[in-house]
Amino acid sequence: MKILVTGYKGFIGSNLSLYLQAQGHDVEGWEYVPNTIPDPSGYDWVIHIGANSSTTETDVDLIMEQNFEHSLRLLQACDMMGVNFQYASSASVYGPTTHFTENGPLQPQSAYAWTKYLFDRFVTQNLEQFQVLVQGFRYFNVYGPGEEHKGNQASPVTKFTKQAKEDGVLQLFENSDSYKRDFVFVRDICKVHDKMLDVDKSGIFNVGTGRAVSFDTVANCIAKKYNVEINHIPMPDNLKGQYQEYTCANIEKLTNIIDLEWTKIEDYINDR
Repeated sequence: MKILVTGYKGFIGSNLSLYLQAQGHDVEGWEYVPNTIPDPSGYDWVIHIGANSSTTETDVDLIMEQNFEHSLRLLQACDMMGVNFQYASSASVYGPTTHFTENGPLQPQSAYAWTKYLFDRFVTQNLEQFQVLVQGFRYFNVYGPGEEHKGNQASPVTKFTKQAKEDGVLQLFENSDSYKRDFVFVRDICKVHDKMLDVDKSGIFNVGTGRAVSFDTVANCIAKKYNVEINHIPMPDNLKGQYQEYTCANIEKLTNIIDLEWTKIEDYINDR
């Protein structure tokens, strides 16, 4: 298939582009330019990964343009030209809930989460009107190679490993044994995108392992591997009030369509 990947220089986009090429697809990339969209004509699929991924972004107009309005224009162009569309959503739309099913209650807490919610909402409300396949994937907490440039937005695997190697000590938020997330390997994300290219079904799908692991578990696993200590620190004020304490994907909708053996985060850490 001929596929256009937006955000192909980013963490997930770069991993996805390389994976799809390895599977024999003809892949081209595009990076965000203000007030423009790529020309989707001639492609079988557009996979829209590009976004402002900062969960602490405070410029609402900026993130609305990059994540919602730009995505809307691109989807409409794909629909007009008969090009199927996959896009990256986020588990951040769930907010402080413990009910992680695609049709469950949503409580977005940050500007980033609201932009993802609004686009999901538009897709859901218009799903029957699209002339093409539209597949949205709510990523849970993605980790893996190639995210080092993300700094504070990187996964705890990358941040803790960097701290262990450079500082010899891990900085872990207090009470991190109670903060549990569904950590999903970026290669598994790529497999989902690839497998779903052959599925004649639209909708929004959770993409996670269906298993919640605490930050404390991740930190201890890395600390043991590198023989370093853990320093517990208070949570910064800018994260309080929007920090998800728990995520765990209900993946029944996805696993009813495709088969996938999910990578355990502990195995990834120990096997690196």
